[in-house]
Amino acid sequence: MAATAVGTKTNELPGTRAQMRYARFSASKARAVLDLVRGLPVGEAAEVLQFTDRGPSVVIAKVLASAIANAEHNDELDGDSLYVSACYADEGPTLKRWRPRARGRATRIRKRTCHITIIVSPMPDEMAARLEARQAATPTRRQRGRRAQESRRARVARSRGEAVAPDTEEEAPDEEAEAADEAPEAETDDTTEAGGEPNDEMVEDAEEAAEATADENPEDEADEPDEAESPEHDETTDDRGVEGAGGGVAEGDASTEAKDEK
Repeated sequence: MAATAVGTKTNELPGTRAQMRYARFSASKARAVLDLVRGLPVGEAAEVLQFTDRGPSVVIAKVLASAIANAEHNDELDGDSLYVSACYADEGPTLKRWRPRARGRATRIRKRTCHITIIVSPMPDEMAARLEARQAATPTRRQRGRRAQESRRARVARSRGEAVAPDTEEEAPDEEAEAADEAPEAETDDTTEAGGEPNDEMVEDAEEAAEATADENPEDEADEPDEAESPEHDETTDDRGVEGAGGGVAEGDASTEAKDEK
């Protein structure tokens, strides 16, 4: 008779575990979600459960958080170095209910339950090395923002017809990059003072320019009195016209009186 291979029992698996009993959904629905997180680091497993559109994912996420807390407080393990080594769902008791149907009959309703177990363990060295390499290759939010700024500056330079230097050097540390970004802002124009007000050099240049224009056009200033006297000349001509009109009226009155005497 051939010997059968016996594996490790589920209750003897190494690691820190958390269990939820009598969950009010079937074991088949829970297994569909547990298959997504089995063998993943706890951080990635939590992200998968957060964005899984399944009802049991909310309960399983709570069980995973409980397992991580047990490992940190009871076994004094680092939560970031854990992964889901095992997870399974066992069938629980089924609640029987009845629904009335036609002709006096009744239909049985089975409300199934399950027991969910999640076991977390420290990651092997190979998995930890792969995770660190993937995290190092993934740019942070700050690095992505800096790359976007550099790409935008290169596009602007190309649109203006300027030469764009190839990016041959490696990226500088965050502090050096921040200092390089702040350097152009610290440089200010020498022609203006703080606050945007003109300095003494600008005032002197403006005064010299005004004096030069005044020396170049002396004739305009000499012509100004003549222009001022022109209104008086106009007033004399107007007075003469009024007197001539008055004399014409007087002569007309004398002629009408002579006619009346005749």
